[in-house]
Order: sequence, then structure tokens, then C-alpha cells
Amino acid sequence: MTTFIIRRLLLVPVLLFGVTVVIFGMMMLLSPTERSALYIRDFPKNEAALPGIIKQYGLDDPFYLQYWHWMVGRADPVSGERKGGILFGDFGFSRTASEPVVTLIKDRFPNTLDLTIWAVAPVILVGIWLGVQAAVHHNGIIDQAARIFSIVGTSFPTFVFGLLMLMLFYATLHWFQPGRLSDVNLRIISQPGFNHYTSLITFDALLNGRFDIFLDAIRHMVLPILTLSYISWATFLRVTRSSMLETLRMEYVTTARAKGLKESDVIYKHAQPNAMIPVVTLAGFQVISLLGGVVITETVFNYPGIGSAAARAAVSLDVVAVLGFALFDGLILIVANLIVDILYAVVDPRVRLS
Repeated sequence: MTTFIIRRLLLVPVLLFGVTVVIFGMMMLLSPTERSALYIRDFPKNEAALPGIIKQYGLDDPFYLQYWHWMVGRADPVSGERKGGILFGDFGFSRTASEPVVTLIKDRFPNTLDLTIWAVAPVILVGIWLGVQAAVHHNGIIDQAARIFSIVGTSFPTFVFGLLMLMLFYATLHWFQPGRLSDVNLRIISQPGFNHYTSLITFDALLNGRFDIFLDAIRHMVLPILTLSYISWATFLRVTRSSMLETLRMEYVTTARAKGLKESDVIYKHAQPNAMIPVVTLAGFQVISLLGGVVITETVFNYPGIGSAAARAAVSLDVVAVLGFALFDGLILIVANLIVDILYAVVDPRVRLS
């Protein structure tokens, strides 16, 4: 197991290099003037000064030099201050947010992480349970209902389902509101008396003993979680059902039943663990998708996370911010994929020998 983890860890720098090269290659499609947003916050009023800025920051240098400066930065010829440098956390300046991209990510990512933590359990566990029940009751009423649910779920656009949830639960019933918190609680958490221990509103509310703010935060996350869950349940149902049906036909399952074991033990102790191998991979990529920011869901429900910020930057043609978000998502993908590989090896020991 240790050797397997070491091999995967050695691949991480290679993958990181590949991600940065691809994203920087996309940046090179921009003009030197547009790429100057990595180093300056406001374009000069006199456009005649732009060639001097391009020369100052080496934006007309060869590809490999610009890549090196983009990674490690370069010193300002006048002030000596280091400008740029992905390795130093400088992703450029976002014009739409009027702040550095890394600051925007720090402000928005905790909200996305908060949503992911509370969405993971209903998204994954309920989807797996539905798939297991459909496989156990193969060709029965439950299985037929699950098939219909899966077909409708996979073909239903996310934004349409989200809008329907808003129309029903917000516009009609007035139960759940879009956004992150009510206006009153937003003012409370911005006051000095509210301590931000984790930057996650739900956990900080509990640590501050403000259960009213905690419940308000959960209430605002109900509709995004329900939308994410419904779309994901259909996928988890199909994958889990297919894997369980294949596993239930295995000889060791037949042998377990012939020995007189209880059907629940056969299903949940013998068949289900072995059927979870493809589901673990799917679950990993689902978590990656949530952490990377679910653009449509966050935008529909006006949830201030990474996804909605990326959507706003894309609509405003804030290319530097969009590429900064792409780089951040790439980092999340690599780390999460490493964790998925390790979990895969835990579930199936044969993977360690491959």
C-alpha cells in the first residue's frame, strides 16, 4: 500500500506541470495587452504607455521565459517588488471583482466547501441506496420506478429543475430563499463580535453558539442541495444498480446463499462492498465537481461560491479570472484524484498490485 501511494505521489508534480502548461498555453492565445492584467490592476489612460508596460513585464518574450515568469514572478524594474508568480499565489487581478483572483477564491471557496460538506451525504449515500434497492428488487415495481426516475433525472436540465424548485419553494410556498444568508444574519456575521474560526458559516455559527444563524444557513442551502442531489441520484442509481446486478450473479454470492446466510447479510456484507468499486470512482469525481464549484446551481440560487464567481467572470470576459479559476479547479482535480486512487486501492486490494 505504501509503494502504491508513493507511486501516485510521484505523479503529482508531473500532472501539476501539465496543468500549468495547458492553462498558460491558453493564456498565450491572448494579446500581450490582455495578459498585462496579470501584473497591473488598471490599464493606463494613455494607450501609448501600453508598449512600455508590455516591454517592462516581458510579455513579448519567448514562450518558455514568459512561462517561467508566470510561475515564479519577476521583479519590478522600478520598485524591485516581485510581480506575478503562481507559486507565490498570484493568479492575476480580476476586473469584475476589483480584487486579486486569489483573494476572490479565498472569499468564495469556503462557501462552496460549506455547500459540498452538507451535500455529499445526501448526494452519494441516497444515490447508492437507491441503486442497491433497484438491483435487489430486479424487474420489480421498485426497479421499474427507479428506471423511470433515472431516465428523467439524467435528461432533466439542472437549471430547469433549479428554477422549478425556486418557483415552488420560494415564490409559492415562501419556505426557502436563494442566497447564502438572510440580510439580518449577514450583518451579524460581519460584526466584530462574531468569530470566524473556519470561514465556513455553518460551523462558525455553531462554534459561536448561534444556532439561529446555523439554521438560516442550512435553510438557504436546501434548494441547491436538493437540485444537486436529484441530478446526481440518477447517475449513482444507474451505476450502482448495474454493478450490484453483476455482483449478485457471482458464484460467491450463490455460495453464501446456499450456506443459509440471511439475505441482508448476503447483500450488504458480501455483495455491496464488491459492487462499490466503480461507485467510489464516481463519488470521487462528484466531490471534485462540487469543490470546483457547480456553476449552474450556484448561479440559479444566487449562491456566492466559486461557481457563480466563475460564471460572472466568464460573462464579463474577465479572462484572467476565468483562467485563475481553471488553474484552481485543476489543482483540486489532481489532489482529489489522488485521494480517489487511494480509496480505490483500499476498496479493491488488487489495484495496489497493478
